[in-house]
Amino acid sequence: MGSRLGTFRAIYLVSLCCIGSFIFAYDTGIVGGVLTLKSFQNDFRYSSKQQVSVNSNAVSILQGGAFFGCFLVWPVTARLGRRTTLVIAAGIFIVGSIIQVVKTHSLGAFYAGRVIAGVGVGSATVLVPAFSAEMAPKHMRGSLGSCFQLFFATGVMVSYWVDYGAKVNYANTDSKQWQIPIGLQVLPGGLLGLGMLLVPESARWLARKGRSEQAYESLLWVRGGVDSPEIRAEFSEIQAGIEEEIRVSEGLTWKELLLKSNLYRLFLAFTVQMCAQLTGNTSLAYYAPQIFGTVGTSSDTKNLFITGFFGVVKVVGVATFVLFFADRVGRRLPMMVGNFAMGSLFLIIACISATHPLKKGDGNHVASSGIASVFMVYLEAFSYNMSWGPLPWLYIGEIFPNRIREIGIAVGASSQWLWNFVFSQITPHAIANIGWRTFLMFAIFNYAIIAYVWFFIKETSGKSLEEMDIVFGQIDSLPVGKDHEEQGLPPSQHLRDSQLHN
Repeated sequence: MGSRLGTFRAIYLVSLCCIGSFIFAYDTGIVGGVLTLKSFQNDFRYSSKQQVSVNSNAVSILQGGAFFGCFLVWPVTARLGRRTTLVIAAGIFIVGSIIQVVKTHSLGAFYAGRVIAGVGVGSATVLVPAFSAEMAPKHMRGSLGSCFQLFFATGVMVSYWVDYGAKVNYANTDSKQWQIPIGLQVLPGGLLGLGMLLVPESARWLARKGRSEQAYESLLWVRGGVDSPEIRAEFSEIQAGIEEEIRVSEGLTWKELLLKSNLYRLFLAFTVQMCAQLTGNTSLAYYAPQIFGTVGTSSDTKNLFITGFFGVVKVVGVATFVLFFADRVGRRLPMMVGNFAMGSLFLIIACISATHPLKKGDGNHVASSGIASVFMVYLEAFSYNMSWGPLPWLYIGEIFPNRIREIGIAVGASSQWLWNFVFSQITPHAIANIGWRTFLMFAIFNYAIIAYVWFFIKETSGKSLEEMDIVFGQIDSLPVGKDHEEQGLPPSQHLRDSQLHN
């Protein structure tokens, strides 16, 4: 009973956390469709000539807010914990969303709302991987950690269909056409904030703060509430890992960052998120609407419909990975297989674009090259969400020691926002100037990343968070003996043990 309840509680807790990933995706996805709506343009009173700059600013400002949110949040969560800081992040996001949805007729106010919401979103991208990794059992950490991408893909898919529904059901003169899609994001934001009040604080954060009694209760809750030697051993391992981190660094967090093994982990956190952008998935997302517009129709509504199924493919891809592969195939293999698949698909897209230039359909004719291009886009999205979609967030959440996990994940998350911004700015110009060669470039990048994974990425599947110091060569073994196991238990547990023996 305890094992089943523990599995349920772990899934429940991680699912609540990953609502933060959902709002990140929904907010990013919804604005692309909203900015194309005539009602939005009319209410904010800007001309068609300004549309390109407004679109660019709305995306870039959110990314900027999220980038700084990554660094602003780590000292807060180090002091207040994961749970409380997620509540604060949700509150910040809700405030930003409300500012965006109010019809102020001011782009400045809308941009301000985007910045504020971005701070909340950026904070969530640090907190969700940390909280999920710290509370998930090691035998299912892969599946639960990959839920970050599952909820992300779901958020993107929902945003696509909400855009489609708003376009179909509301007139271009009705402000509800853009207010409803943006306003709906308040609901998951509120659910995240309220949901965090129903779960305990991270056991590892509590243990690091010396609150052993609460830490053991938190671990006991998330493992099903039934005391057992396995839970005692896990708690002892957590205590041992924290004590070893303090011993090696002499209690100085900044000195810990300079340890060779930790510098290597910071390097991996930064580069693994950079490589996720080098796969070209962000760039393909920019080009996909142009490809979808060539499948024999000039209708924006039908293009949104096709884009909606693009979102469905993403969800199916990551759900397949979570259910059948995450805790069975490790981290390195799916990364390399994913790179090979995406590289090959980009190569095919480049060849199709070079030999059969895509042209806008006339509404009746369906070009075979357009069908092939859409099929390749769907396959690329599936491949990405089976590999580089979920794995970078899972990886940066599990490789760092307890005492510098906030800083490490902040570096990784900020790298994601930085390179996302870079490629969102570069891609339109690359497509305009070098055309199909853009996809050839990303094919080469994907093949090159295979070598990066082979030489730099270490396998972490099946290891506890405390064993990561062994994986990365900081220590040879954890000092967990019989005496230490007893010392690792909270005072109340010593009392229960003595009462049982008497």
